[in-house]
Amino acid sequence: MQLKLLNNKTEQIKRMKKKRMLFLAMLCFIWTSTLQAQVNNGNIDAESDDEEQTEEIEEIDEDEIAVRDKEGNEELIEFPEAMTYDLDSLLNLYMSKTYLGKPGDCEMKNENPTFAKEVYIERLSRIPSVMELAYNDIVQRFIDRYSGRLRYSVSYMLGAANFYMPLFEEALDAYQLPLELKYLPIIESALNPKAVSRVGATGLWQFMLSTGKQYGLEINSLVDERRDPVKSSYAAARLLRDLYRIFGDWNLVIAAYNCGPETIKKAIHRANGEKDYWKIYPYLPAETRGYVPAFIAANYIMTYYCEHNICPMTTNLPAQSDTVVVNKQVHLEQIAGVIGTDIDLLRSLNPEFRRDVVPGNTKPYAIRMPISDTGKFIDNQDSIFNYRVSELLTKRTVVDVDDDIPTYSRGKRGAYSSKRGRYNRRHSVRGKSRRSRAGGGSSVTIRRGETLSEIAKRNGTTVAKLRKLNGIKGSNIRAGKKLRVK
Repeated sequence: MQLKLLNNKTEQIKRMKKKRMLFLAMLCFIWTSTLQAQVNNGNIDAESDDEEQTEEIEEIDEDEIAVRDKEGNEELIEFPEAMTYDLDSLLNLYMSKTYLGKPGDCEMKNENPTFAKEVYIERLSRIPSVMELAYNDIVQRFIDRYSGRLRYSVSYMLGAANFYMPLFEEALDAYQLPLELKYLPIIESALNPKAVSRVGATGLWQFMLSTGKQYGLEINSLVDERRDPVKSSYAAARLLRDLYRIFGDWNLVIAAYNCGPETIKKAIHRANGEKDYWKIYPYLPAETRGYVPAFIAANYIMTYYCEHNICPMTTNLPAQSDTVVVNKQVHLEQIAGVIGTDIDLLRSLNPEFRRDVVPGNTKPYAIRMPISDTGKFIDNQDSIFNYRVSELLTKRTVVDVDDDIPTYSRGKRGAYSSKRGRYNRRHSVRGKSRRSRAGGGSSVTIRRGETLSEIAKRNGTTVAKLRKLNGIKGSNIRAGKKLRVK
C-alpha cells in the first residue's frame, strides 16, 4: 500500500515537472518571438534613428541640412544664404517698418500641418508653370524649412511681394521668360534690396560686381544700380535669357545663376554629358545642390502658404512717386532738409546712391520722391543746391598749395624740396646713380697702393664721407675703380 502511494506520488512529481518544462518552453517561445520581431523591425527603427539624427544636425547647424542617399551615405547640403537671414534684419528695413503690419483678419497659428507625399506632389503639379517643379525628398526638406522655422520670414516676404513682384513680372515678361522666375529673389535675397552676401553679391537679384557691369548696371563708389529694383530686374531678365540660350533647361539655368555657367559645364562633363540637373547633382557645389530644391520650395510656399497656417503681413502701399532730374551734385539730406521730407524715405526710394550723394555733375541722374514733393523740389532748386554744402559735400575741386614748408632731409631715401613742395627723388640712391652717369658730382680713379686716407686728404674730404658716398664698409678698395669724392 505504501509502495503504491509512493508510486502515485512519484507520478505526480513527474507530471508537475512536465508542466513546468512546458511553461518554461512557452516563455522561451514568447521571448524569442518578441526578439525576432525587434530584429525584423530593425530597419524601421534605424530609419527612425536616422531621421532623428538628421533633424538633430539641422538644428545644430542652421546653414545646412543632412540627407542620406539610397546607400545610406550622409551628405550635407547648404541652404542658400538668404534662407539664413535673421527676421529682425528684414523687419528693420524702412519699407517694412513703414508699410508692413501684422496680419489682419488672418490668424497665424504656430502650427505647421504635415501632409502625405502625394499631397505635395499633386500641389506642385497644379502650379501653372513652364518650368519643371518636381518633387523628391530633398525638395520636401526645403518645404519643411520654409513652412516650419522660416514661417514668419515667409509672412514678411508675402507682404513685401506686393512691392516687388509687379516689377519682377514686368521685366520677365518683357523678355518672354517664365513668370515663376519672379520667386528667384526669394532664395537670393529674401526680398531685401540692400542684401549683400558674404562674397559681395548685392541687391534683390544678388549680382556680383563684374556680372552687374556686364549687364549694363552702373557700379562705382557713389552709385550701385544692383540695388535699384527696376534696373536690376531687367538686367537679371537679360542674364536668365542668355543662360537659357546656353543650356536650354530651366533647372540648369537656375543652377548656373547661382554658381556660374562654367561650373555647370564642368559638372555636365563629369556626368558624361548628361544635361539633367538631377543627374549632374553629385558634381555640383554644396550650395548649388540646394539651390533648385529651394527654388521649387519657394514656389510651393508662396502658393500654398494658407495650407500651412501662414498669414501674409498686411501691406500699405506707399504714395505714388515720380522722378526729377538733376545736373548738379546734390546730397539727399539737402533735399530732405529744404522740402521737409523724410530722409529715410528718400533713401528707400533711391537705394542705388550708396553714400546719399547724387553725382549729377557727372551726368544727369533721376531722383525718385513722393509725387507731392516734386513741385517743392522744382520751386526750391537753388536753395537745395546751396543748403549745407560745406558740411555734406566736402570733396574739394580746387586746393591751394602751401609751399612755405621747410626741407626735411631723408638721407639716402630722398628729401622734400622746399621750392616745389614735392618729393625730390634726385636724392634717392637710384637718383644718385643717374646723376653720376649724367656727369654730376666728382670722382677719381684709384691708383695702385693708394689708401682711403690718402685719397681723402688729397681731395679735401674725410674717410667717413668717402665711405658714405660710395657705400664702402671697411678699408678695402681696388685699383682702377672709380671713387666718388664729392
